[in-house]
Amino acid sequence: MATVTQRWVRGRPAHPNGPTFLTYTPDGTKLITAGSNNVIRVYQTGSDGEPTNIDDVQDSNTALAASNDLFITGSEDGSVCVYTLDNYLYDRMLTRCTLPIRDIALSPDGFWAAVASDELEVKIIDVRDMTNVLYVRDLPKPPKHLSFHPSGSYLAISCTDGMVYVYSISTEDPTLRNKFDGMIRRLEGEDEKSARVIWHPDGRAFATPTATRDVQVFNQDDGRKERNFTGGHMGDITALAWSPNGALLATAASDRKILIWDATTQKILARYDYSGVINLAWHPSDNILSFVTSDGEVFIYPDFLSTENLSLLKRPTQPAPLIRDPLSETSGNARKPLTNGLKPALESRTKRQSTPDSLDDILGPQSEDEEDDFVEDDDGAGYHDGINGYGKRSHNIIDGFDERDPKRRAVYGSWQPEIHEPFQPGSTPWRGNRRYLCLNLTGFVWTVDQDSHHTVTVEFYDREFHRDFHFTDPYLYDKACLNEHGTLFSCPPSTSNPAMIFYRPHETWTSRADWRTQLPAGEDITSISLSESYIAITTTASYIRTYTLFGTPLRIHRQKSSPIVTCASWRNYILALGNGPVGASGNTQLVYTIENVKRDEVCQSEDVVALPPDARLKSVFWSDQGDPCIYDSSGVLLVLLHWRTPGQARWVPLLDTRRLERLRDGQREESYWPVAVAQDKFHCIILKGGDQYPYFPRPLLSEFEFSIPITTTPISADKERDDPATGEGQRLEESFVRSSLMLSLLEDLASSTHATYAQKSEVSRRETEVDKLLLQLLNVECREGEERGMKALEIVGLMRDRSGKLLEAAQKVAGRYGRGVLQEKIQEVAEKRLMGMDEEEEGDQ
Repeated sequence: MATVTQRWVRGRPAHPNGPTFLTYTPDGTKLITAGSNNVIRVYQTGSDGEPTNIDDVQDSNTALAASNDLFITGSEDGSVCVYTLDNYLYDRMLTRCTLPIRDIALSPDGFWAAVASDELEVKIIDVRDMTNVLYVRDLPKPPKHLSFHPSGSYLAISCTDGMVYVYSISTEDPTLRNKFDGMIRRLEGEDEKSARVIWHPDGRAFATPTATRDVQVFNQDDGRKERNFTGGHMGDITALAWSPNGALLATAASDRKILIWDATTQKILARYDYSGVINLAWHPSDNILSFVTSDGEVFIYPDFLSTENLSLLKRPTQPAPLIRDPLSETSGNARKPLTNGLKPALESRTKRQSTPDSLDDILGPQSEDEEDDFVEDDDGAGYHDGINGYGKRSHNIIDGFDERDPKRRAVYGSWQPEIHEPFQPGSTPWRGNRRYLCLNLTGFVWTVDQDSHHTVTVEFYDREFHRDFHFTDPYLYDKACLNEHGTLFSCPPSTSNPAMIFYRPHETWTSRADWRTQLPAGEDITSISLSESYIAITTTASYIRTYTLFGTPLRIHRQKSSPIVTCASWRNYILALGNGPVGASGNTQLVYTIENVKRDEVCQSEDVVALPPDARLKSVFWSDQGDPCIYDSSGVLLVLLHWRTPGQARWVPLLDTRRLERLRDGQREESYWPVAVAQDKFHCIILKGGDQYPYFPRPLLSEFEFSIPITTTPISADKERDDPATGEGQRLEESFVRSSLMLSLLEDLASSTHATYAQKSEVSRRETEVDKLLLQLLNVECREGEERGMKALEIVGLMRDRSGKLLEAAQKVAGRYGRGVLQEKIQEVAEKRLMGMDEEEEGDQ
C-alpha cells in the first residue's frame, strides 16, 4: 500500500509543559491524562465536550495506568494513589517509595499493579489487598519501564543500564526467566526517549526501540532477533504501541513524525507530522489514536487510519512478525487469492496445456510462488496488471514486452551466492549507546552516542609512554586503529561530508601533525588498518588506498577479489581479504593477498583462507613477530607459515579453544574474543553466558599458551598421572610440533630480513630446544620396549644436531635401557651425518 500523510487534528490543552501521560480504560469508554500539574483529566470517548477534571491530586505526575473501574497515578514525590472512575474521587494510597516513580503497569485482569521507581526494586501490589506485595529486588540499576505479558504471567522490566529482565510472577516469589543485554540503549530515568518493551498481543514476541532509531522485534523465548522496523525515523523514538490486534505498529520520535507500520511487511503505511509526541495509545476497538506532547496537549484522532488501511485494524489478532512462523501460513499474513473482480468460473478453470516442446517444459515446472502475480490489488486501486474482471490480461502488459518474463526470471535468477560481509577487526557493534572501535594490546578506543554527536575516548595500558585523550566527534567515526605511533579513525559519508579518514600521531616534533582526507563522493570505507609505516583503507568501490603516516597518497588499486572483506597491516606489508569464487556450499570462498608496499611486490595472490565448512572469520591480525593470524567462529587460532614465499603459504593451527583444559568439566559456557598473538601466547577476552562481544566496563585480558591439536582429547595432568607413558608422549609430541612451527616462523623472518645477532642466536636456541624435545621423546620410546625401536630411530633422524653432542646423548639413552641394536643404528646415523652422507641421500631423494 502507498504511504499516505493524513489531515491535521488540533490539540487540546490539558496540562502545563512537561511530561504528560495518557491511557484508555480497557473497555475504551474513557481516556485519562495526567501531567506535571495537580489535575487529572478524563475524556469520554465519542464526546466533544469538556473533560471531567479531578483536582487536588499530587503534583508532577510521572506514571499512569487504568482499569475499567479505577486508575492509578505515580508522582515525583514517590506516592502511588488510586482513584475510582464511578465518582472520580481519591480512594487510597497504594504504596509509597522514597524516590520518584517512573512507571506503573496494570496486569491484564486489573488485579495487580507493578510500580517502578528510582529505587533498585519493583513492587507488584495486589490492588484488592494492598498488603499482598511481591518484590523484584536487587536490580543493578533503577527500572524505567514496565510491561505485563498479555497472559499476565510475566513482567518485562527495562532498566536504565540497557538491560531487560523478564520475571515470572505466577508464584509468590518472582523468578527471573530471561535477562537480555544490548536490546535497548542506556537512558536516564527522566529521559523522554523510550526503552519500553511492548508485548505483541499474541504473546510470542516483544518489540523495543533501539539506539539506531529502529524498532526491533525479539522472540520472547530466547531473545532471538526477528523482524526489524527500520529506516523510518531520523530521531530517537519516544513512544510506540501495537494496535489491539497486533496488525499495526505506531511509533513516534523526536523527528516530529508519527509512523504507522504494517506489522507483516514492516512497511510504512502512513506518516503524521506532530512534534513533541512522548506517549500514544490505540483505542481498544475503534479507529482512534490518541497521543500527548511535551507541551501538555492531548490529541484525540478519530478516523485515524484511512479507508485503505482500516481493514488491517478490523482483522482478528494477528501473529507476531517472526522470521520463521508456522502460524503465518494459516493467518492473515498468508497470501490471499486475487480479488480484483475475478469471475468465479475462472477459479476452477484448468490451465491450458503447453505443447510438448514448449519453453515451459524445457525450463521445468513453475514453483508455487509463480502461480499468481506477486502484486495484489486488494484495495481496488487498479494498479494490478494481471487478470482483469473478464479473465483477460490488461493491455498494459504490452508496455513491458521488452522486459524478461518474471516467471522465467524466477527460474534462473532466484539464487544468489552468500558472500562474506565486510568488518573491522577489533571493533564491536553498538550495545546501548556505546561500542568499542578498537581493542588491542596497545589500548582501546571506544565511543558514546550523544544523539547529535559522539564522544571518543582513547586509553592506553602503558600510561608512562602515552597519555589518554578524549574528544568530541561531530563526524561520527565508526572505525579506528591504534598502535604505538598514532590513532587512525574513519567515518561514513553523510549529507554534509563524504567518507573521511583522520590520523592523529601520539608524538611529533611539529606543533600540529594530525590530518584528515576525504574520499570521492559515493565511496564508503569498509575497513582500515595502520602499521608503523603505512595506512591502508578498503572501500565499497573495491579499492585499496594506501597512504603514508602523514597523509601522502602512495598507491591505489582495485582488488581482484571483491567485495573486499577486511585488511590488516604490519610494517611494509598489507594483508587484504576478499570474496573469491563460489564454492560447492554456495558461499564465496574467502581469499587473501599479501603485498609489500615498499617494494611493490606481491607475496601471496588470491590464496584461499582456510576456514572449515559453516565457519566464519571473526578476526584477522598480525602477531608481534609479523605473521598473519586469523581466528574463526569454530574457536581455532591459525597462523600463516611461509607466507613470504609465493605459493608456499599454509594455515597452521596454534590453538583450539574448544579443547582448553578449563572447559573439560563442561561447566563453563564461554567463548573468546581475540585480541592479539604476542610472546608466543594468545591474548583474548573471555566472554561468558553466550555473549559474542565484550562490553563495558572494560574486561580484563586473558592469555593462553599455544596448544596445537595433536590428539583427540586435550592432554591433562590427570591423564598423564593415570597413564604416564601415553600422557608424557602426547605432551612431548605436541611440544615438538609447536616448537618446530615457532622455529620455522623465526627462520622465515631471519632469512627474509637483515637478521640481527639476537635473532640468529634465537634461531640456534630454538633448534637446540627442538632437538632436546626429540631426545625426551626418544627416552619415552626406549622405556616402552624393543618393539618401539623403529619409531625411536625415526625420532633420531629428525634431529638437526650437527655437532654430534645430542646424537651422542641419544646413544647413551638407548644404552641405558639396553637397546643395543638401536644404539648401533644411532651410531650409523651419527657417522653418516658427520661425513655429510645424509645430505647427499636427501639430495638424491
